[in-house]
Amino acid sequence: MLRLVVIVLLLANAGYFAWSQGHLRQWGYGPQEQAEPQRMNQQIRPETLQILRVNPGKVSAAPAATPSPPAATTTTADASTPAPAEAAECLQAGVFDERQADALRTAAAGLPQGSWVLEPTPVPGRWMVYMGRFDDMDTLDKKRA
Repeated sequence: MLRLVVIVLLLANAGYFAWSQGHLRQWGYGPQEQAEPQRMNQQIRPETLQILRVNPGKVSAAPAATPSPPAATTTTADASTPAPAEAAECLQAGVFDERQADALRTAAAGLPQGSWVLEPTPVPGRWMVYMGRFDDMDTLDKKRA
């Protein structure tokens, strides 16, 4: 009896292996593909994506040291070199209702044109399971536990 159970389990494992590796697809028994190639077509202007380096000044939690006065040996070539521009950041905030969005638009009006965008985000539906009224508190306590 035990020998039969072992043989059945070995055959089941071999069948699962053949199914998971796609060897049974020719007979219509293969796992579904997990790829989503349609997402590549749904991208909006993917060529505009830029990867930026992290600003090292913002990453460190230590307080910034006070800058030392420039040395007297600074040449005129060094003085004419412009300071490097601060790296831009792309930040995203949470979901806002209409009142909060109006307050954000008012606050961001002073920023340079095109430096911010407020995009609507659909909120997915929320679900709950309603179990109805319970006859007594004991039943309610059992369901809560």
